[in-house]
Amino acid sequence: MSKPVIITCAPTGGIHTPTMSPHLPVTPADIASASIEAAEAGASIIHLHARDPETGKPDPRPETFMQFLPVIKQATDAVVNVSTGGGLGMTIDERLLAATTASPEMASLNMGSLNFGIFPMADKYDDWKHDWEKPFLEMTRDFIFPNTFQTIEHALKQLGDGHGTRFEFECYDLGHLYNLAWFVDQGMIQPPFFIQMVFGILGGVGADLDNLMHMHTIADKLFGAENYEWSVLAAGRHQMPFATQSAMLGGNLRVGLEDSLYIGKGELARSNADQVRKIRTIIENLGLSVATPAQARERLALKGGDRVNF
Repeated sequence: MSKPVIITCAPTGGIHTPTMSPHLPVTPADIASASIEAAEAGASIIHLHARDPETGKPDPRPETFMQFLPVIKQATDAVVNVSTGGGLGMTIDERLLAATTASPEMASLNMGSLNFGIFPMADKYDDWKHDWEKPFLEMTRDFIFPNTFQTIEHALKQLGDGHGTRFEFECYDLGHLYNLAWFVDQGMIQPPFFIQMVFGILGGVGADLDNLMHMHTIADKLFGAENYEWSVLAAGRHQMPFATQSAMLGGNLRVGLEDSLYIGKGELARSNADQVRKIRTIIENLGLSVATPAQARERLALKGGDRVNF
């Protein structure tokens, strides 16, 4: 029988800007509410970024995270995953600070550098809510999101060895799987591990189902199917088709307004929970079931919510 599908929800991220949707969570209260609603809808993992409550700009400060992390923990049993992706342009120390402060069960970790191009979105809007938004998007025309072997090793030691935090290894391209395999071969990462395959970011692997199939095949060859859990996210309009395909192939999936602002063609999602409910309905209509937080913790060998710093 197929294993229950682990749904991750990423409520806000650090890519979309407030001008793009009135439903994007910005304040700590917004992020907490969105996370709790997503968990109630069926997400067992919540992948979290913070934003400046006044401007909506990505915010690395632990004190901002600490305004919503305890609220989420108190209201739901979902696994809290603190992003180390932060916001584009942050240093690795800024990106790690919230996670090393919070000592969460999970944290994301990007497995390679890439051209992270979100500048095309700047052409879609004329009136901006905040002055920072358009320059933030346009600077990615000449930007590399740096995730070197040294910074990856630093994160593994600081968070993994130092806090017992396990990772959502984000792989935006085929080479990122091989980077991950190198660290596994060095004994720095132990199974079971959680691979998030990311499709549709300009500069990374394209949102083509052949790419999904190939990355899954290569991951099985590199790691052995019994040693890892895999999940899929795809940007924008590709979100739901790719999530569905992953579930059909025995994988897991991620949705949320970090990855797509829409629920259907031309229709903005009014909440993260709406996206979770939509994909949950698809999963259950396929005859599959949705994993509980307890099942996710067991399959990913997480340390438990009682061993975090919030």
